[in-house]
Amino acid sequence: MEPGFLSIEEFNALIQQWSGRTIKITKHEMDDVDQTVMNLRNISYGQNTRRLDDYVPKHSLLLHGDGQIETFTTMSNEPLPSSNYEIPLQDNSLYEFNGEKFFITTDRGVYRIELA
Repeated sequence: MEPGFLSIEEFNALIQQWSGRTIKITKHEMDDVDQTVMNLRNISYGQNTRRLDDYVPKHSLLLHGDGQIETFTTMSNEPLPSSNYEIPLQDNSLYEFNGEKFFITTDRGVYRIELA
């Protein structure tokens, strides 16, 4: 597949192929950068219709599996607080794939997903 922007459907078809693999997620959100390495069991999407404000996302990408978060500000590793990693999605989110890595760009930040 040619590197470039994807529809959510194209993104989903490609990321689903990584189920059962170990992935690394790098989150750049404002001045915060952290990495998570997880054994990806499966992928789903969530919808929150009972939002109180715009901070809670209406849609989410849920990456299910066990993993560790490395926080660069404290230089420590901690287990994921639950068995999923949530990426907030918006109607204007951009999905890219360069042949090796996925990039999701939202108003909050950029998420890079790659095989570990």
